[in-house]
Amino acid sequence: MTNNLGIYIHIPFCDKKCNYCDFYSGASTPEKRREYVERLSEEIRKWGALTARPIDTLYIGGGTPSLLSFEEPGLILAAVRESFSLSPDAEITVEANPSDPDFIPAAKKAGINRISFGIQSANDDELELLGRRHNFAAAKKAVSLARKAGFKNISADIMLGLPNSDITSLKKSIDEILALDTEHISAYILKIEENTPFYNLPLELPDEDGTADQYLYLCDRMRAAGYGHYEISNFAKKGFESRHNNRYWKDLEYIGIGPSAHSFFEGKRFYYPRDINAFITEPKTVADGDGGDSDEFIMLALRLSRGLVFSELKERFNMDLPESVIKKAKLFEKGGLLAVDDDRISLTERGMLVSNGIISKLLGEI
Repeated sequence: MTNNLGIYIHIPFCDKKCNYCDFYSGASTPEKRREYVERLSEEIRKWGALTARPIDTLYIGGGTPSLLSFEEPGLILAAVRESFSLSPDAEITVEANPSDPDFIPAAKKAGINRISFGIQSANDDELELLGRRHNFAAAKKAVSLARKAGFKNISADIMLGLPNSDITSLKKSIDEILALDTEHISAYILKIEENTPFYNLPLELPDEDGTADQYLYLCDRMRAAGYGHYEISNFAKKGFESRHNNRYWKDLEYIGIGPSAHSFFEGKRFYYPRDINAFITEPKTVADGDGGDSDEFIMLALRLSRGLVFSELKERFNMDLPESVIKKAKLFEKGGLLAVDDDRISLTERGMLVSNGIISKLLGEI
């Protein structure tokens, strides 16, 4: 395993909850943010004192990090630099809402070099239904401002399977988002979570076949536009794959700081409870068992388009994949869901649509 670590920092504030979102966040006030950033900085310094391992990826997510004041991103980055050995070429990402244009120069000034905009759709009626604060004109402006500020690594989110959507509505979003020419695009199929406003609404959602058609159409369009499909939900121009998220999928270690943030550090998994006030008052983590075993490694590797590489499994666990797994994989290959080669097993794009079931069946053979 690499000796490097990643850091995830959670900013648990939103002006309003989007109708589909189950990520942890609460109301934002200047006083609450100030308290939070102070405690967050203390917690960053605490973790920095516990390890000398260098940091090569840093991801600031939320919530809505772009609600931070002009000075606060710099305070957070200063705490990281004081506490850890941050690699000179570290990938430093922040999530941003397109409705917060003033945040963009603040992020660049702080030393952030990658920005991810939650655009979701180019159709304003869909954005309104989702409960987003921006329209697509604001998204275009935000990407333009990021370019002018000097960002050379920009990511955009797009959502599939939205209420009342079809290939025609998705085509408009893809056309418009591709025209922004961002280096990275993340695509998520809408999932209705229990603790969200959407859960109690009578929504007209595409059926499974309709959603699958949207996903496969998106994959074709991304490929034609020069984006590599490197993970189930992620596409990138060459050299712009998310290094931080690749850390998760390669089962490498990271420290998550903030309420609801999860960690995998020194072989253990743990998390902070979903409670802003408890974090500010007395931050504590909750144990979540061991991490990094071979089953976990196989499961995560199969999310990547490159798949499970047998030599990497051997190197990390001194383990050969059982022949029963290869045999099961070849059955899925006949159905067009997997590719089985001499050196790896990988999901096809059709297989990615039912990845959880396939991975579960393969792990059942170990």
